[in-house]
Amino acid sequence: MRIQILVFDVGILFLQAGPVPPPPCPAVLPVTPGKHSPAGGSGDSGACGTRFKDHKKLPCKNKQRKQSYVAMMRCFHFCKLPGRVMGIRLLRFTSVVIIVLLLVAGALTALLPTIKDDKLPNSRREPKTQSQSALDSFTLIMQTYNRTDLLLKLLNHYQAIPHLHKVIVVWNNIGEKTPEEMWNSLGPHPVPVVFKVQTVNRMRNRLQNFPDLETKAVLMMDDDTLVSAHDLAFAFSVWQQFPEHIVGFVPRKHISTPSGVYSYGSFELQNPGFGNGDQYSMVLIGAAFFHSGYLEDFQQQPEAVYALIDETQNCDDIAMNFLVAKHTGKPSGVFVKPVDIRNLEKDTNSGYSGMWHRAEHLLQRSYCVNKLVNIYDGMPLKYSNIMISQFGFPNYANHKNKM
Repeated sequence: MRIQILVFDVGILFLQAGPVPPPPCPAVLPVTPGKHSPAGGSGDSGACGTRFKDHKKLPCKNKQRKQSYVAMMRCFHFCKLPGRVMGIRLLRFTSVVIIVLLLVAGALTALLPTIKDDKLPNSRREPKTQSQSALDSFTLIMQTYNRTDLLLKLLNHYQAIPHLHKVIVVWNNIGEKTPEEMWNSLGPHPVPVVFKVQTVNRMRNRLQNFPDLETKAVLMMDDDTLVSAHDLAFAFSVWQQFPEHIVGFVPRKHISTPSGVYSYGSFELQNPGFGNGDQYSMVLIGAAFFHSGYLEDFQQQPEAVYALIDETQNCDDIAMNFLVAKHTGKPSGVFVKPVDIRNLEKDTNSGYSGMWHRAEHLLQRSYCVNKLVNIYDGMPLKYSNIMISQFGFPNYANHKNKM
């Protein structure tokens, strides 16, 4: 607005400074010597014996001489006009230069990037509210049974993971005291840890819709699996792009047979219709991210699903893949290839080995797949060959060797 006013004022200046043709200078009449002329008396350099600039005090009695003197004075003033015009032109040029500089400065200022408050190193930033923190973070849910030593080791590892909001430990050691008192005595810790004591040792206890859950994202981990911080941070960023899917590190597949019976297995299980078999239809939730809303959906599944899981103490992860695939109509999971994932089962002092060591484990898993197909009246699982990996990390872990 200030620039506009300046342009307006200069416009008026330009209007006033237009060319004004001066009247022609009359010929200077000769001065006849008189009483007060230089030849006849006192005389300075002016007409009629007075100073040249003081024409109002001329004592001239001759009107013709007086008129000639006035005309000569007018000519004297107009003789200065070219200098005044040059001054006005110089002022006009200076004003135009100033306006151009102001316009250029304004344009450059508009092109400068906006500095946000959160990028200023010395600016004060208000802490994130609970709702904001819950949107860009996740909750770790870990179910444990008879592996307290491994639990403490894993809690110490996971508590420093970026974007972790809270840890919920599902305590399935019925009748035993949790290590909560010892954990708190060795604090403070970066994130809170909540122990949820269970009354019955069930595999599906971890799939409850816990009131302590405040984030949209859930990271579910087995109590004998360690995944590096880089892998988890990367997988969380992938889940943010695929929030409807299970995003994890352990893929599995189902295979149909001519008899209509399904088999469960890993990449070593070949599907005749797909050549090399490099596809999957499930991502196990023992090391995966998924939306917390699926925990609420799980509470609304047919009772036959819960009975199957309780009967086998197995297959809750397969049931979750069925739920997600049926909900989305797409492949249930996205496989993220891990850089560093380890099984710590041999590091425990309890002597307890996982269920996957049982001889009937894979047969039981195939049994669950066929049962769930009957419960859901069809096979919702779909194949995918998408594998997302981080770029630039050497020595990628091979899931066939590590898991």
